[in-house]
Amino acid sequence: MAGRAIFSVSCSSTPSLCIPYSTASFSSMNRLAPPAVRISPRTNRFPRIHCSMSANDIKAGTNIEVDGAPWRVLEFLHVKPGKGAAFVRTKIRNYVNGSTVERTFRAGISVEEANIYKETKQFTYKDGSQFVFMDLTTYEETRLNESDMGEKTKWLKEGMDCILLYWKDKVIDFDLPITVKLKVVDVDPGLRGDTVQGGSKPATMETGAIVAVPLFINVGEEIFVDTRTGAYMNRA
Repeated sequence: MAGRAIFSVSCSSTPSLCIPYSTASFSSMNRLAPPAVRISPRTNRFPRIHCSMSANDIKAGTNIEVDGAPWRVLEFLHVKPGKGAAFVRTKIRNYVNGSTVERTFRAGISVEEANIYKETKQFTYKDGSQFVFMDLTTYEETRLNESDMGEKTKWLKEGMDCILLYWKDKVIDFDLPITVKLKVVDVDPGLRGDTVQGGSKPATMETGAIVAVPLFINVGEEIFVDTRTGAYMNRA
């Protein structure tokens, strides 16, 4: 008669990690349903890793942590004087308060890299003084105060996908699409000019933004606008 193997596993001080096998055969174990696991959207991310980089590797777009705050490098210049040590001159912008300062780093020193990650969210609606963004996968809502969003709000439309930037699990900024299609709701139809020379006139968009548009643009038309500069691009 074939024998049946019996397994016995002794549990450690953490009983929740132990599974009793003392009387269970392989056939009965296969019939056991796996435990349900619920992953929170806030934990389903890569773990934060604090990394350092050399000041020699700083370039435009680099995210660094200075004085306990996250900064984005806007401009940089590596300087090697005839006398003295080399250094890196930078212009950096604070993600939290929006301030811009100039900062100099000695070449070769260690600089902490700011661990900033991005998530795509859809702007769904405005609730009082808050702008509500939704994760279309988890349906989790993120609310941003109007006072913290700056002038970017004048390009926001419901249903627009934006990229939210997180630092230490807090939203510190958001990126708009480079190009947005907006409808003209108010413009002076009587304004005339030399269309050959490319005259322009102010027009009010559906979001409240004011854009300089060509003289031939009228109310009800849709145009493309560059959100980085606020400049008219072309008709939609």
